[in-house]
Amino acid sequence: LKKQHVEHRLLIKDLSTYVQAQRSENLHNKQRLPVPHLDVLAAFYTHSEINEYLDSLPKRFPKRVRVKQFGWSYERRPLKVVTITNGDGRRNKPVILIDGTVHAREWISPSMALYIIQQLLDNYEENQELLADYDWVIMPVVNADGYEFTHTDSRYWRKTRRPTSNPNCMGTDINRNFGHQWGHDEGSSPDPCEDIYRGEQPFDQPESQVLRDLMLHYYGRLTWYLSLHSYGNYFLLPWGYTSEFPDHYQDMMSVADEGAMAIVHYSNGIYTYGSTYYVLYPTSGDSADFALGVANATVAMTMELPAGGFLGFDPWVSHIEGLVTESWVGVRAMAMEVIRRYPA
Repeated sequence: LKKQHVEHRLLIKDLSTYVQAQRSENLHNKQRLPVPHLDVLAAFYTHSEINEYLDSLPKRFPKRVRVKQFGWSYERRPLKVVTITNGDGRRNKPVILIDGTVHAREWISPSMALYIIQQLLDNYEENQELLADYDWVIMPVVNADGYEFTHTDSRYWRKTRRPTSNPNCMGTDINRNFGHQWGHDEGSSPDPCEDIYRGEQPFDQPESQVLRDLMLHYYGRLTWYLSLHSYGNYFLLPWGYTSEFPDHYQDMMSVADEGAMAIVHYSNGIYTYGSTYYVLYPTSGDSADFALGVANATVAMTMELPAGGFLGFDPWVSHIEGLVTESWVGVRAMAMEVIRRYPA
């Protein structure tokens, strides 16, 4: 930077001490409540801990919860999905499908997915209208290997852990690996060393295959697809690969508007919303475009949760409650609008 005469200021000399302090606080908080019980507002949990929690839910809510393994990660971690109903036994209801942790370092994403699960189960009386005519299908951790790697080795890892053609560069960006308008150089990269590496071909990652199969399993019932990411305070709509707008774009904007307005009234938090291409940047082969363009979702969206911590991806555990409670206000408002617009 000095050689290039770029003005700069050193904020922190050694980020590892910061990361270690966060890890210590997180481990201390997790000791308060033994797994499979989770205190979602007090700690970040590993993939295995999250799976143990999911597996405990059918015993607690036998009429309302099903847990299914939809596949395996590259390193053979089970990828599990929870389905939440109101227990009335009605089949083939429309579906709200939510995923988290497509990008490994975005720890607030699985926390948000877990908080949604707890709101639908533990706070059922307050939220039963969300389940009257819709089933909710939630996959808290898509990128299980990468997420585990952020807990054990590199906190800011983003991609999968499957080797690439370059032995020095590991992993693929799952959110550039979906087979709808895959392979554009504007919005993805053919270079395995880049964070937005798209893979050698669409769906060459087992994790993207599992999420694809999950979406297609609900083809014809998938009304709202929501992918939880961080950070940035965005509701990102298709398309990411082109400046053109999809059909029914204004209907999706109306759903996003409900979420944004609810958050403003709740906390004065400001969300920007619109097509990914315009609001953020071009993307090629992302999951929301696939959900709309191939899996036939009525509404498809990526939610970029608020920033926290030093780099935005690394909130302290003390930030969790504020981030997820505010975000739930938006998710709930959007769900109510989806249910209103598209009655079963």
